[in-house]
Amino acid sequence: MNPLPSSHRRAELLGIYRDGLLHDTLPFWIPRAIDREHGGYFTCLDQDGSLLQTDKPIWFQGRFAWLLATLYDTVEARPEWLELARHGLEFLDRHGYDTDGRMFFSVTREGRPLRKRRYVFSELFTVIALAAYGRAANDAGRTQQALDLFRRVLHYLDTPGFLPPKTDPGTRPLKGLSVPMILIVTAQELRKSSPDPVCAEVIDRCATEIERDFLKPEWRCLLECVGPQGEFYDNFEGRLINPGHSLEAGWFLLEEARLRGGDPRLTRLGCTIIDYSIEQGWDPEHGGILYYRDARGLPATEYWHDMKFWWPHNEAIIAMLLAWQLTGEARYARWHAMVHDWAYAHFPDPLHGEWFGYLHRDGSVSTRLKGNLWKGPFHLPRMQWYCWQRLREWGDPGSQSAGA
Repeated sequence: MNPLPSSHRRAELLGIYRDGLLHDTLPFWIPRAIDREHGGYFTCLDQDGSLLQTDKPIWFQGRFAWLLATLYDTVEARPEWLELARHGLEFLDRHGYDTDGRMFFSVTREGRPLRKRRYVFSELFTVIALAAYGRAANDAGRTQQALDLFRRVLHYLDTPGFLPPKTDPGTRPLKGLSVPMILIVTAQELRKSSPDPVCAEVIDRCATEIERDFLKPEWRCLLECVGPQGEFYDNFEGRLINPGHSLEAGWFLLEEARLRGGDPRLTRLGCTIIDYSIEQGWDPEHGGILYYRDARGLPATEYWHDMKFWWPHNEAIIAMLLAWQLTGEARYARWHAMVHDWAYAHFPDPLHGEWFGYLHRDGSVSTRLKGNLWKGPFHLPRMQWYCWQRLREWGDPGSQSAGA
């Protein structure tokens, strides 16, 4: 099997991802995102990197710290990267946690609480940051802190009524795709630092739940919300498809297949999800990935349903490259080229670097900002780092787990 057409194409792609990360994305955020006065990271940046507001999203303190520690561990042991990762974790230590042990969603520049959500994303991104730093710095205390926080989150999720439900469970009980998919990738990251069996247990349970309850072959899609036993609700929320989210879930499953030596069940599952997601999400008129679709082909209610956001394209690039590597199938090579070429033709800013985040359906820029509470140094640099690592190892079966 020789899925790459030429060493030239491999080198070209590797260079795009590596150089984009090291010479474009990271220099845009460092030092602009670093708050040396109060700690932590800013993310609300204008096109040129100037600061739009100083409020800080807690989940990005974890996301950026994870990235920096991971780069230190897998790319180069630059002291600056490890110091900046610690810088973010120390801000989380001081200001990330409420008195009940839950974490905030956003705080002021100084760390005063602003908002707390019913989700556990802040906690789980902190878990991966702690785990990556523990591994990079050989800090057993941070690794244990990551494991303890992960177990605490599992307790929150497994305790009925602990986290406020989205809808009244007596009227319409719901569960979302976001929980099992983020638990998979969090457990994968934690497992790199901790051998605790809870990681494999969570991954297996969540992969089964995604396949059993959220995957709907009759609709050829992965749904965002279902009933407790996978029931389909024929309303706006029940029919909702987020192709980018589905592609992300698909590649998390393919990554687990890769780490298990090409596990055939997980490979089939991940590829099925990716196939359905790109079929549902690709815009045949303008190219690129639409943000929301309806499982029955009915109108989606969200007003941004036909916009093109940066992160689904990042996740699609990873998904297609990984499916291509694991299966060698030419269709994934074609899809990778289509998504890569469209994204790189529309999102990068040639003037100030990094990527615009939000485009209209025709690919024109909707807003010039580079960062807010939702967009920051995570999806784009994760894609660049991950694809660089996979291309670097391609063709060498003995390095299947290198750099990931």
